[in-house]
Order: sequence, then structure tokens, then C-alpha cells
Amino acid sequence: MTSLPEANIERTLADANLQLAIYASTGRLMDKRKTAVSAELLPDYQELRTQANAVKKHALDNLDFYLEQFETNVQNVGGHVVYCRDGTEVADFVLKLAKERGAGLLVKSKSMTTEEIDLNERLEHHGLHAVETDLGEYILQLAEERPYHIVAPALHKTRYDVADIFTSKLGVEREIVPENQTRIAREVLREKFLAADIGLTGANFLVADSGAVVLVENEGNARLTSSAPKIHIAVAGIEKIIPRAQDLAVFLKLLGRSATGQHLTVYTSFLSGPRRNGEIDGPDEFYVVLLDNGRTRLLADNEKRQSLYCIRCGACLNICPVYRKIGGHNYPWVYSGPIGAIITPQYQGIGKNPWLPYASSLCGACAEVCPVKIDIPKLLLDLRSEVTATHPKDQKSRIERMSFRVWSWLMTKPKLFEMAGMAASTALANGCGWLRNVPAPLNIGPLRAWISQRDLPVPPPKSFRQLWRTRPNK
Repeated sequence: MTSLPEANIERTLADANLQLAIYASTGRLMDKRKTAVSAELLPDYQELRTQANAVKKHALDNLDFYLEQFETNVQNVGGHVVYCRDGTEVADFVLKLAKERGAGLLVKSKSMTTEEIDLNERLEHHGLHAVETDLGEYILQLAEERPYHIVAPALHKTRYDVADIFTSKLGVEREIVPENQTRIAREVLREKFLAADIGLTGANFLVADSGAVVLVENEGNARLTSSAPKIHIAVAGIEKIIPRAQDLAVFLKLLGRSATGQHLTVYTSFLSGPRRNGEIDGPDEFYVVLLDNGRTRLLADNEKRQSLYCIRCGACLNICPVYRKIGGHNYPWVYSGPIGAIITPQYQGIGKNPWLPYASSLCGACAEVCPVKIDIPKLLLDLRSEVTATHPKDQKSRIERMSFRVWSWLMTKPKLFEMAGMAASTALANGCGWLRNVPAPLNIGPLRAWISQRDLPVPPPKSFRQLWRTRPNK
């Protein structure tokens, strides 16, 4: 069982530069998203969310049918579909293919699916060099770190950090201008594209009725990865299936706006099979690897199945008060933020990181911004119930249960509730420093821990009940 990474979280909270980087980056993404989905620019935003939710629900409820349809259509255009249960099978397939074709270099575009199975490390262990070509992922590969954010993997790195990494790993002069840093990376990566034997991408969507793999990006590296090498392999989770090409219009309107605030990302590629006769570019061989890796376990639960609706936009990370404080690397797996808090326990088992469903304030902001309407707070509560059911009840849980009993009793006594509220308001108005100085056992552990990372706001001069009594007659 993995425990809460308290020491790492403390370091993150104490790092002022890191806190600024997280808040500034997620804040910009939130502001851009808010503008992009406003009623003035996208009046049917809520209808699109409802439609996207319905499409994903239908696709997953009928996943077997659409997977077979997708496979047939890929084969009809000369491609191949490979089903893999886990990361070992994916690595075995890629390594076997590379050995048969004499491949030694593989270029990759950003793929969270391959991150979750540690594909790069598996390939490197057997002598197949894999190079990330997304700028953020490339920076992290040089730094030997995992992604910090679903959409912006190097969100926590400043330009000064990047300068140090490039100087150390690439042997170039220290350069702090972002445009020049991009030029340095481009010069290195262009040579990799030209020399690569295999290109490996993820997939944003898999279209069942055409067999197309849809890639959405802003840098053009995924398009080069899928067209320059002689072999293209797309690795995707089985939940990426959507029924029809017409459905893409809904998701493309939502994905860019929710992720980066763009009306549409710069490059949207529809890839269907190897190069045809007369075409001047494209791969000679085309493979789609469909990965399970725990996804079918989620399908068995009709309620939790909605976790698989996620289109990896990262909006829930940007707005989450917990993610914005502790950052991406304090989550135990590649998926961070609210979406990571619900899919990681389901993929890996609730017993491995039982603290993870509690890494949330349950404010509900994640559900409000989710473009496919995943009820993340509800799923978190369901997972917390599982944790409670599967773990022994310790002293803290008894205190918690007792506290809620007192709270429940107090809520049914209006007069006492109001008096307690007035007493708490008076105490808070005088500051909360006294709480830290109260000797045990009155200084209860959870209360002390709660205020150690939070500022208690100054209470308003009048309570809601008092304002309600003096409201103007209407």
C-alpha cells in the first residue's frame, strides 16, 4: 500500500517559484477556456457537452461492436489492428516488429497511453531508442521526468530550467529566450524524424465507421511522426472509439476550447491506412494497437464506466484547488488531478493508493468544466466508500464518525446551530492562531493539519440567517 507523499507535498508547497509556475500556467489556461466557451462565442456549449456525454456512453455501452467495426475498416484500407492486454504485450509487439524490420530509432509524439505503460523505458531496455518529439515531452525526457500535466507536460519548468537542461544534455550554449530554445529543439528533432525507422503516436479519437485515427496537436510533430518514417504505429486505449465521423464535430469543438482555449487546435489529422499508390508521403505500414490495461474492469461497473469518457483535455486539472497546490508529480501515476484521482485507483486497485480519492475538496469545479460531463465528485465519493469498506477502521476514522454524528445532531437543532455558528464566528474573528497553541488533547490532529495549509477567512459581520431575517419584503 502506498502512503500519502507528505514530504514531497511539503516541498512543493514551500517552493515559491514552483507554486508561481503552476498557478500562472493553469490560470492562463482557465481564463482562455472561460472565454472560449462563453455564451457569446459558443452559445450551444452546454448542448455540446450533453451530446458528447451521450456519444461516449453509447460507444462504451456497445464497445465490442464498434471495436470490431473499427478493426474491419482499418483492415479494408491495408492497415493492421493489434489487441494488447497490458504494457508488456505492447512492448513485445513493437520490439518484434522493430527486430523484423531492422529498426533502431523510433520517434514519438505525445501519448499519455504510452506513458501509462512506461513504453519508452521498456523499449530502451531492449536497445530500441525512442525519442519524444513534442517539445514539452522532449524537455522532460532529457530531464528524466514524467509529465506534470496532461496537456502541458512541462508546465512546471521555467525557461531558465529549460536552458539548464539543454546545456547539460545537448551541450549547447545556455539560451533563455523561448523562441531560441524551440529552434534548438527543432534542429535536433528534425534529424531524428529523417533518421527514424518507426513513428509512434497516440490517438485522440478512433472512428469506427471509417477506421480513421484522429490526432489533435499544435506543433506538427505528430504529423511528421506519422508520415516521415516507413512504419506508423498508433497506440490507443480501447475507450478512444467513437461511432461515426459526424461525431467528431462535437468533440473537436469541445477539446481545443477545454484544453487550451483554442477554437480548434492547429493540426487535426485523419490517418487511415498506409500510403496509397500515387501518394508522395505516408508510411508503408500502418498499425493500430488497442490497449486494455485495466479498462475492461471499468466497463463492468455501469456507474464508474463514465471515467472512460475522458478526452484528456486537462480542464479539471487547471481548475482543481488541490492540483494547483500540490502539482502533478505528487500524484502516484501518470494521470494527475481529479481525473487521476478517479482512474488511477480503478486501474491499479483501490488498495494501492487509498488516499488518492481524498485528494479533493469536493468543490465540484471539475464536474462543471468537464466537456463530457463526467461526475467526478460522485465517483470520488463512491471510491471513498470503497476505501472505507476495505480498510480497518482506525482511531482517526472513529473520531471522524463521531464528529459527523455531532454535526448531524446539531443540524437538526436550529437554535443550537445558530448559537454554535455565532460562537465560531466570534472565535474566527479573533484569528485562528489560538488553535495552534491549544494543548493536546484539545488540539485535535486533523484540525491542526487542516489549518496548517489553509488561511481561515474572516467571517462576515452577519450570518445568512441574520441577513434572511432582515431581508427587504418583496
